[in-house]
Amino acid sequence: MLVKILLAVVAVLGAASAQFNRPICESSCGNVTISFPFGSGEECCYNPDFLVTCDRSSGEEIPFFGQRTSNLVISDMSPSKSEVEIMMFVGRDCYNSSGLVRRTGPTLRSGDLRISAKNKFVAIGCDTSAYFTGRRGSDPNGLDGTGCISKCGTNSILTNGSCSGVGCCEVAVPEGLRSFNMTLRSFNNHANITDFNPCSYAFFVEQGKFNFSTTNLLDFQSVSKMPMLLDWAIGNQTCDQAKNMDGFLCKGNSKCDQDYGGPGYRCNCVEGYEGNPYIENDCKNINECERGIHDCEHKCDDTPGNYTCTCRDGYSGDGRKNGTGCSADESTIIKIALGVSTSVAFLFICVTWLYLVLKKRKLVMLREKYFKQNGGTMLQKRISKDGSFNDQAKVFSIEELKRATNNYDESRIISKGGYGTVYKGVLSDNRIVAIKKSKLADQTQVQIEQFINEVVIFSQINHRNVVKLIGCCLETEIPLLVYEFISNGTLSDHIHNKGNLSALTWDIRLRIATETAEALSYLHSAASVPIIHRDVKPMNILLDDNYVAKVADFGASKLIPIDQNELATLVQGTLGYLDPEYLQTNQLTDKSDVYSFGVVLVELLTGKKALSFDRPEEEMNLAIHFLFSLKQGRLFQILDERLQLNEVPSEIIQVSRLAETCLRVKGDDRPTMKEVAMELQGVLASMIQKHPWVVTDHLNENESEYSVEELTTAFECMLEGNASSSTVNSMSKQTMLSFANGR
Repeated sequence: MLVKILLAVVAVLGAASAQFNRPICESSCGNVTISFPFGSGEECCYNPDFLVTCDRSSGEEIPFFGQRTSNLVISDMSPSKSEVEIMMFVGRDCYNSSGLVRRTGPTLRSGDLRISAKNKFVAIGCDTSAYFTGRRGSDPNGLDGTGCISKCGTNSILTNGSCSGVGCCEVAVPEGLRSFNMTLRSFNNHANITDFNPCSYAFFVEQGKFNFSTTNLLDFQSVSKMPMLLDWAIGNQTCDQAKNMDGFLCKGNSKCDQDYGGPGYRCNCVEGYEGNPYIENDCKNINECERGIHDCEHKCDDTPGNYTCTCRDGYSGDGRKNGTGCSADESTIIKIALGVSTSVAFLFICVTWLYLVLKKRKLVMLREKYFKQNGGTMLQKRISKDGSFNDQAKVFSIEELKRATNNYDESRIISKGGYGTVYKGVLSDNRIVAIKKSKLADQTQVQIEQFINEVVIFSQINHRNVVKLIGCCLETEIPLLVYEFISNGTLSDHIHNKGNLSALTWDIRLRIATETAEALSYLHSAASVPIIHRDVKPMNILLDDNYVAKVADFGASKLIPIDQNELATLVQGTLGYLDPEYLQTNQLTDKSDVYSFGVVLVELLTGKKALSFDRPEEEMNLAIHFLFSLKQGRLFQILDERLQLNEVPSEIIQVSRLAETCLRVKGDDRPTMKEVAMELQGVLASMIQKHPWVVTDHLNENESEYSVEELTTAFECMLEGNASSSTVNSMSKQTMLSFANGR
């Protein structure tokens, strides 16, 4: 008996001694949970690289890596992801009028922890070169490095959220870096930067934790640290090498990650468990039923690492929504069938009676609703005010247009634009048409007016170079326009598609320009009410199989009362083609179309787009670049190389001078579209006199509106003073002396 008592006392004392000698490991510091393989002492962590020190000297708890002197503050830990977030220092390079004030380039030696590729390296500044070098593993030759350059000037376009090299730049971080040295330099000591903070900054930051703002160039001095992500693994052995060794950490409900390909190994909780996979038995079962992350139709029962589903009484199956589900037993099916059939029979009788009574009234009300919703009342008022509707325009039923487009099949889509989608359709009489479904999903008053505006404008236009309106449909929720189908695409497709082997020759381009000018001249001065297109561009100039131009898309157009020369309106159009005077004053005039047409002329001459951010800054705006090149006598260098010219013909010189007058800043200094059309008619007539085969090569004889004699006569009348001779003479008499040498 005494022996048993002595043994019990020894056991108790041994347990107390073991408890007394067990290391005390802190579980948290501040808002950060400290969990193995990290620890607050050497006995608590996997190795010294995972040591965490909790500093309380300032009155609050701050976790640091290693000893307090490291200054690497830990902001978050995630053992399940093998990641830890630290607050890394921001490098800076500041100057004043006397020279360098301060330059800091932080470094990092992370040991077993590696710089995660989920970070990015960012530099901020207007005179900045930033780069870093780092080492992979223990290989002395395993150095990697990269960086970026950030520049900007007083005229630079700075964009929030963009780190493309203007004010801010960024690069990806290579995989597996264990250290880095950062270098930050200025090209000109910020000597030419007076509007911004004369400092450069560079830092590593976790993706998604930093979004550039233009204000960063002014007030980033107060930011000293940014969140940076480190990742890690255990040891240097792979899963297969480490699993049979002492100290292997993936135990219990934890497994070794076979997909991880870096040095060392990582543990993950098996499916259905969560917790710290590096602590034995810390991966706990997830109760999917309580969390609602199951697919049971009726009842969910939790099981270790999974869950099962149970059907209610009278049903059988696996009970899962993504499986066989729950199916009623035979007796249950019979009961349900009898109840449902009785209810359905009763409801059928009631619904049939109600349907017969309400069908006619419902159809009438629905059509009336859509008619009013789609601006039918507004259209009637406009027709009565503006005159009779085009006799040839037809109001189509929705059934006709569904059959024509195979129920609006996506394969019938021709194009999508700001005002709707265009479908190719075949009517019952085999006419091929284009059917435009306008975007009126929000049913706003402005959108309805745009649709009615297009209908009214089309109804008043009768010109061979303007797309012809055939009809409309107001019976649907989204109204429709039906107009002639133009088969050869847009002018933009032909002049900007570099892969197009059949590039437009100069004589075809000149004829297209002439026909477009005639159409716009008709809209401005020959239509019953003057019409300003307001969106003249190659995308809105269609071509038929004979390359005859057709002006289209009048969704932005405006009718100008006869007694007015201009109209105050919100600016609308396409960048690169907008009249600068209209942009500044909001006063829309027919000279706004003249400016846009001038840009189209330049595109025909150069084959370049009106606005392109892929070109150098001085060439970004085509109109400005063209005018500058013209002034410098470098016309030949900017002409479309697909024209295959050995010299600049006189016709191109005349058209270039005409484009220059159209692009003048003040509208009063520009010619009218009528003058532009007559000038182009004269140039075309002159070229036909020199090369009479132009007509037979590129014009269908039956469809051509002009003969050589008629065009020549028009040109001679124009020179004699019958129509704006001052404009014609001033342009045509610009000899080749100022242009021909510009090659």
